[in-house]
Amino acid sequence: MSTGIVFEGGGLRGIFAAGVIDYLLDNDIVFDHVMGVSAGACHACSYVSGQRGRSYAVSTDYLDDKRYMSMDNLAKTGDLFGVDFIYHKIPEELYPLDNDHFIKSGITFRAGITNCLTGEAEYPVVRDLIKDVDLVRASSSLPLLARMVDIGGTPYMDGGIADSVPVRASESFGCEKNVVVLTRPVGYRKRPERLTKVIAMKYRKYPKMVDALRHRDEEYNRTMDYIDEGVRNGTIFRIAPMGDLGIGRLEKDPLKLRKAYLEGYYVTEGLSAKLKEFLSDR
Repeated sequence: MSTGIVFEGGGLRGIFAAGVIDYLLDNDIVFDHVMGVSAGACHACSYVSGQRGRSYAVSTDYLDDKRYMSMDNLAKTGDLFGVDFIYHKIPEELYPLDNDHFIKSGITFRAGITNCLTGEAEYPVVRDLIKDVDLVRASSSLPLLARMVDIGGTPYMDGGIADSVPVRASESFGCEKNVVVLTRPVGYRKRPERLTKVIAMKYRKYPKMVDALRHRDEEYNRTMDYIDEGVRNGTIFRIAPMGDLGIGRLEKDPLKLRKAYLEGYYVTEGLSAKLKEFLSDR
């Protein structure tokens, strides 16, 4: 039975997933397929590369480094998060990804991205963590805070625009059982986007993407309902924060981030017996 794990995004809230990842790695819990969206795709890189502690480190070690995240970056380049620093300097030099481990692992890793022309989600396979880094970058390119990413002549942005938690996509790729790692507590439902008018004006050349953003809350909430049903039916296993993590997308408080990371680790540890049972007949 094929198994999958899906990582939700959420900016710096994604550090909850870093805790989940370290527990999984500490206990040799692996999946056939891995899907990540936005920050979830970034964290998933450390999971598929088998590097315990890396996901947490790259999220916290450079908080005061303007190359990592700053308004200067946004003003100069159109990207709040430094593209060269995050997608090249860190994974290639400062904290290299173990790309060889990933390639040999046999894990299928997909990044959720949004096609700006069609407004629809796509889930390309990341075959090489270095060569295919633009897929991860595109998945994490937030509207208003990042530039579009050109892939094969087509512009792409954050995967969460069209499909924040692609568990149904994971099922469509053959995963009969899926673990979903959320960064919001159980019961959370998204409200309509407050910056719709601003977004519509900035991206007026991409009306289908704007339409997807306009209805993002509805799609997200339908997905949460679907996950609720899957949990009841035994086809989906959910790992989520116990409550609001109290951190925002752009959080820079290291103590808050540490707390959210530890919550991810210990929540997963607390669910470990049920998780192993869920995966036992894979």
